[in-house]
Amino acid sequence: MKISIDKNVVEFVPENAAESQDLETLWRITVDCLNDNKRLSPIGEFLPGKSDQARFVIEGVPGGVTQRVEETAAMDATYYCATCNKYMKVAKGEGLPTCCGKVMENLD
Repeated sequence: MKISIDKNVVEFVPENAAESQDLETLWRITVDCLNDNKRLSPIGEFLPGKSDQARFVIEGVPGGVTQRVEETAAMDATYYCATCNKYMKVAKGEGLPTCCGKVMENLD
């Protein structure tokens, strides 16, 4: 995908059929002709040489089911994602939740 930036305008130009389909899906999710359009907000970090992808969350669109790892919580606690600031209550014995590609951190 080719990305070009001109001041405050960003253009995405797909370079194959799969990218065209993905861009069309993104367009349909974010553009609402009758109400407000959705916004893309960056999450995580993008540092060339350290990471090979830039991630964004679509504001106002609910996420999927939170995945859990086999490691369990030692006590009832609140966990959070330092990347996107999502919070989640976890009961003792439940699997630890993951978000933004890593296990969420215990806030308590």
